[in-house]
Amino acid sequence: MTATMTEFASAEQGFSLISNQKLLSLYTAMIACRRIAEMPRDRLRENRSIHRAGFLRGHEAAAVGAAIDLRAEDTVAPAVLPDPALMAINPRVQVAPSVLVAVRDAHKNSDVNKITLIFSSRRRGSESSWLNALTLAGEHNLPVLFVSLDRPETPQDSAAVEAIRMKRKGYAVPSICVDGNDVVAVYRVASESISHARNGHGPALIDCRLPSLGDPLEGMQNYLIGKGLNPGEFAT
Repeated sequence: MTATMTEFASAEQGFSLISNQKLLSLYTAMIACRRIAEMPRDRLRENRSIHRAGFLRGHEAAAVGAAIDLRAEDTVAPAVLPDPALMAINPRVQVAPSVLVAVRDAHKNSDVNKITLIFSSRRRGSESSWLNALTLAGEHNLPVLFVSLDRPETPQDSAAVEAIRMKRKGYAVPSICVDGNDVVAVYRVASESISHARNGHGPALIDCRLPSLGDPLEGMQNYLIGKGLNPGEFAT
């Protein structure tokens, strides 16, 4: 955890400090995701869950921080996450079958209070479905939160997204870079972005980088201990 990090509550509560209960909820959701990531393949019944479970390990902080406070009327396109992990983080939300379906539904729906959260990865960040979703969301100022779960592999990959996001037709989707190992930092940025979208200000892209080899679970454990909380009570 970074020493300069500021703690914020859910989007509905504005910028109050995160409660200890919320911090522990973030941690327990991360534990659930790690267990799914390490689950034997024969216990993950759906093929897409089997394929995505390995990717989930190391990205628990980004996934949990972005999705934990969504409401029942909100929608998530997991893309690179196994469905059981999303259900462990936030069982209330609706799951879209694909990125394009999610953003098209957001376009049809005029209610800015209904957030659409779309996850992607480095490899998928240059795919047409992701770029088309960015285009549509930016062009129509949709309440869509894009979350990229790792660093672009090359400058060309990053430039491809920038060209769509910042230059086409004069619109822009704000991009926020955050430490993807730091669940509190991701939660803070996601809360701000969700509040921004619900107030009619359109989409945002959260770029969750993994600047070090640190384990996000260990980082959160140390953070909780520093606050006088006992993470061991929630690890069983």
